[in-house]
Amino acid sequence: MFGPIFLIDPRAGFEMVSPLFRLRDASSARIFVTRHRTRLVGRRSILDIDPIGVSFDTRPYSSIIPVTAVPNLDPKLQRDFATEIVRTLRQRGFDALWAGGCVRDQLLGRRPKDYDIATSAQPDDVRSVFGHRRTLAVGAAFGVMIVRGPRGAGQMDVATFRRDAQYSDGRHHDAVTFSDAEHDAQRRDFTINGLFYDPITEEVIDYVEGQEDLRRRVIRTIGDPHERLSEDKLRMLRAIRFAATFDFAVEPATQTAVTEMAAEIDIVSGERIGQELRRMLTCDGRRRAAELLLSTGLLAAVLPEAAGDRPERMIDVLARAEPISLSLALAALLLDCGDAQQAATACRRIKITNRETERAAWLVENQTSLCGASTALWSNVQPLLAHDGAMELVSLHAARVALGEVQSADVGYCRERLAWPADQLDPPPLLGGDELIRHGVPRGRIFKRLLQQVRDAQLDARIGDSQEALALVDRLLDL
Repeated sequence: MFGPIFLIDPRAGFEMVSPLFRLRDASSARIFVTRHRTRLVGRRSILDIDPIGVSFDTRPYSSIIPVTAVPNLDPKLQRDFATEIVRTLRQRGFDALWAGGCVRDQLLGRRPKDYDIATSAQPDDVRSVFGHRRTLAVGAAFGVMIVRGPRGAGQMDVATFRRDAQYSDGRHHDAVTFSDAEHDAQRRDFTINGLFYDPITEEVIDYVEGQEDLRRRVIRTIGDPHERLSEDKLRMLRAIRFAATFDFAVEPATQTAVTEMAAEIDIVSGERIGQELRRMLTCDGRRRAAELLLSTGLLAAVLPEAAGDRPERMIDVLARAEPISLSLALAALLLDCGDAQQAATACRRIKITNRETERAAWLVENQTSLCGASTALWSNVQPLLAHDGAMELVSLHAARVALGEVQSADVGYCRERLAWPADQLDPPPLLGGDELIRHGVPRGRIFKRLLQQVRDAQLDARIGDSQEALALVDRLLDL
């Protein structure tokens, strides 16, 4: 009914790493944790999360969306637990190996963020081996079980070796058939993700020449590129992300297939597109990601507002913007899109958060607002620097300085002001509406104008206290 079921376990101190449900309006939700139950309470609904399952009350809960929990895990405990799962399954007569990204990352000298285990054991076997309370059947129909570990070790996906049936919707397989390790490798997306590792013998098992492609620093599909990308259109964006993250090349046949199929990305949900863009546009290789998006036609397909007359210039801004955030990255790509409204439309289409959408649109709207800041009245500059997005706006301006588009003096001035204490950068107003009423000013639209003029005078040091502020109000009313 609600899509995939995601859990948190109060006994694990929220260290379980699978996604969880949260209210769409997070500000309205409260979380209560007891020994046996976690309760999320919102304005319209309640979600109870038991240690071994999820139960909903009878009220509708239409505002639940999935998000990813950020675990607090110990890398050594994770690795030890992943090894122990393999050892335990082997002792019970099943084949078991580490699979996919954790093997790839280990061979690249990177610390794996998580571990996936592939096994000949079927879901009922996994539950029998590890017990009902330690396992979650989140994807048993497709051979996937979750095994919960000790505190700090998190949990592991344990998946049965399988073959996938056809992908009739271009995103999800229609059914699976359990198989062996070699056929399981053949169904995966890219050769670098089709590797297995035996943590007991410390041996890499490679049926797809993934090790060679790691050495060659190449992203290549397993099998025919068109066929593999047709199965799941999201793989086109994943190819770009992996190339950018690892600074790899995309193998020519794979890149050609991505280019020819780019328009078909529209079958993928905005949320999944947004998740891939978030990861590739905020990594160190974001220039590479944007260049590949542009050259393959994926940029025009997922962010047509960014594929204007000067996309190379916007990619230059993106590459130079530091420190990067998703809002800043999207604003850099959308600088020439026309206006803030179009930028917001683009962001909403890829389903990023409202806060990020508003921030990106604000950055686009104010992309030139800091020009001349060092010589402008402080009252004109201060509202920009008091905004929550001020640091990103200065970063955007600094990136344009590096391209020779604007003056560098404004960046230094703004950064100096941003280092001020909060009460100096954004002092409390000398007057508010209540003070104007007590002073005898009639209610109406004049309030806003008077308060703004008083605020400007305060920021420009033309008045210094409330008495001087009220005197200024009298003079303005006499005009």
